[in-house]
Amino acid sequence: MLGRTLSVFLLLALAAPAARAFDLGGLTNKAGGAARDQAVKKVNAKLLAEGHKDQCSFKTDTDELAPGCDKKLKRLAGTLVDVKKQLKVSGVTSFKFVVSGHTDSSGKPEHNKELSGRRAAVIARELVARGIAPNEIISVGMGAEQPLVSPDNTPAKKAKNRRYEIQVKF
Repeated sequence: MLGRTLSVFLLLALAAPAARAFDLGGLTNKAGGAARDQAVKKVNAKLLAEGHKDQCSFKTDTDELAPGCDKKLKRLAGTLVDVKKQLKVSGVTSFKFVVSGHTDSSGKPEHNKELSGRRAAVIARELVARGIAPNEIISVGMGAEQPLVSPDNTPAKKAKNRRYEIQVKF
């Protein structure tokens, strides 16, 4: 893998506007180390909180976005731009945004992995179209390998596992 991970749900669609930019509280400097790790943790917690608020949906068993995602993706792209600025200010300059797609446990694992990969690729393309540099973002399909809830034996639990996330990898 690319090293250290900053987990960030791509559920970030209700991201912080510029007026609420992430405040790292002077935790970091170019030297990095423990201070940088603490700042990354703080950014991670903030993004996870924001991420739980909203997410784009896909039409059933496709990689076609359901209606209503444009504003969410615009806000998400804005959040990633803000995060990128804050990471650079903190001395973190070498990273990638990794979009991972996830499914529930229904269906064949091979199909779920492939579908989740296509969905993650759609989100990555949409973010590139909204200003994220193509060389700063990659996508990967996880299928049902990393559920948020297990077992996903109800419609509500399945819905929680059908998601995409973003991680900052160093």
